[in-house]
Amino acid sequence: MTDRITTHPPTQANKTFTDATKAVDHLIALYDEAVEFLSSAFKSALVDGPPDHRIRAFYPEVRLTTSSFASIDSRLSFGHVAGPGTYATTITRPRLFRAYLVQQIDLLIENHAVAVHVGPSDTPMPVHFAVAGADVAIPQDGAAGFTLRDTFDVPDLATTNDDIVNGTSSLAPGSPEPLAPFTAQRVDYSLARLAHYTATDPAHFQNHVLFTNYQFYVTEFEAYARRMLDDPGSPYTSFVATGNVEISTGDAPLDLPAKLPQMPTYHLKAADGSGITLVNIGVGPSNAKTATDHIAVLRPHAWLMVGHCAGLRNSQALGDFVLAHAYLREDHVLDDDLPVWVPIPALAEIQTSLEQAVAEVTELEGYELKRLMRTGTVATIDNRNWELRDQQGPVQRLSQSRAVALDMESATIAANGFRFRVPYGTLLCVSDKPLHGELKLPGMATDFYTTQVQRHLLIGIRAMEILRDMPLERIHSRKLRSFNETAFL
Repeated sequence: MTDRITTHPPTQANKTFTDATKAVDHLIALYDEAVEFLSSAFKSALVDGPPDHRIRAFYPEVRLTTSSFASIDSRLSFGHVAGPGTYATTITRPRLFRAYLVQQIDLLIENHAVAVHVGPSDTPMPVHFAVAGADVAIPQDGAAGFTLRDTFDVPDLATTNDDIVNGTSSLAPGSPEPLAPFTAQRVDYSLARLAHYTATDPAHFQNHVLFTNYQFYVTEFEAYARRMLDDPGSPYTSFVATGNVEISTGDAPLDLPAKLPQMPTYHLKAADGSGITLVNIGVGPSNAKTATDHIAVLRPHAWLMVGHCAGLRNSQALGDFVLAHAYLREDHVLDDDLPVWVPIPALAEIQTSLEQAVAEVTELEGYELKRLMRTGTVATIDNRNWELRDQQGPVQRLSQSRAVALDMESATIAANGFRFRVPYGTLLCVSDKPLHGELKLPGMATDFYTTQVQRHLLIGIRAMEILRDMPLERIHSRKLRSFNETAFL
C-alpha cells in the first residue's frame, strides 16, 4: 500500500527581517493562508466527503541564530537569548498577539543585532484550531461520516504541554532551543479553553487580571466600570461582560446569557490592552489552576488575587486586609508541575503597589495602616471544611508557618504566576475567624459584604493602575526567570 499524498498550501521560503513590524506582517500572512486552506478543505470534506489524500497546513515560526557571546544589559529579564545558537518558536493567532510579537521580536533584533527568519514550521496545524474562528463546528468522532484524523491533523500532546515553562523539555539533537514559553498548539489549546470556561473571547482579555472568589466583586466591578465609562477623563473605552456583551456608556443595558459559565469573566478595556480583567474563579484550587493555566498564554503583565479569607490571629478583625508575603502550599494541584520545595518569592513591585493602593483608598498611613492591614504568610488548602477535622495537626502547622490567613486559591495563583513568569500578588480580606468562633454565616455576612467589597475591589484596581504606569522591565522581575530562559516574555 502506497502512502497517501499530502497536500498543503504552496511552500514559502523563509524570509529574513530586520524590521519587527514587517516580520509580524509576514507571520499574519502565513497564518491566514494556512487557516483559509484548512477551513476551505474541511468545509468541502463535510459536504462532498473526504478527499483521497491527506490535507495539511503548518504553523508559521520565528527563528533566530546568533554566534555571539556579547553581554546583554544585565537588568533585562527578557528580550535576549542565553547564548550562541539557533532559537525558534511556532506562532498562532498573530493578529491577536500582534503588539506582543512586535515588541518581543524588536527586542531580539535590537539586542543581538541580527535578523529574524519567518517561514512555515514543520508543526502541523490541527484543523480544530484552524476553524475555531470560522464559525464551523467540528463534529464528534464518527459524526462526520469519515475518520477525521485520517484526513486532517488533530491536536498532538507531544507539542501541547508545559515542558518549556516547567523546565523539563528534552530537545532532539540539532533542534533549535525554544524562543517562547509556549508552542503554538499549547496557545491554541488554552485560547479554546478560555472561551469555554469564561464565555468571553480571548481578544477581550486585558494585560492586568484580577481574580476573585465571590460574585459580590463582580457586581461592584460592573458598577465601577459604568462610572468610568461616563467619566470623560477615564482611560477606559468599554466594558465586556460574560457572553461577549459589550457596552461603551454607563447607562447601557447588559443582556447577559441566562446560564453563566464556570468562571464568569468581565473586562474593563483600554485602547492599548492596558485595562483590567476580573475573573470570578469561584472557590477552590482546581479552578484557580485551570484559569491561570490558560490565561498565562496571553502573557499578562500582572495578576492579583483579591478575595476573602479566614483570619487566623485573634488580633485580626472582620474586614482587615492581608498582604501575602509568603505562601504555605497545601493545595496539591501543582505538586507535579512545581514541587512544594520551590519557594514562591514576594515581588517587590507588586507588594509596594498593593500597599500604596491600600493607603490611598483607606486614607491611612503608618501605624494606623498597620491596624487594618497585616503582612504575612497565607496558607492555601484544598479542603473547604478543614475546621471539622481534628484541629491539632492543621492548627499546629499553621502556627509553625506563622500563617495569618487561610484560603483555597491564593497560593495556587501565586505558584502558577511563578511557574509561568507572570508577576503575581495577593491581597485578601478577612471574612471569618474560624479558630475564634467567628464563622461565615448568612446573617453575619450581609453587612460585612456591603461595606467591604467595594473598598477591597477599588484597592485591587488602584494597584493595577500603579503597575500599569511602571516600565515593563521593572514589573517582569528577574526573580521569575530561570537559568536558560526563553527570550520572549
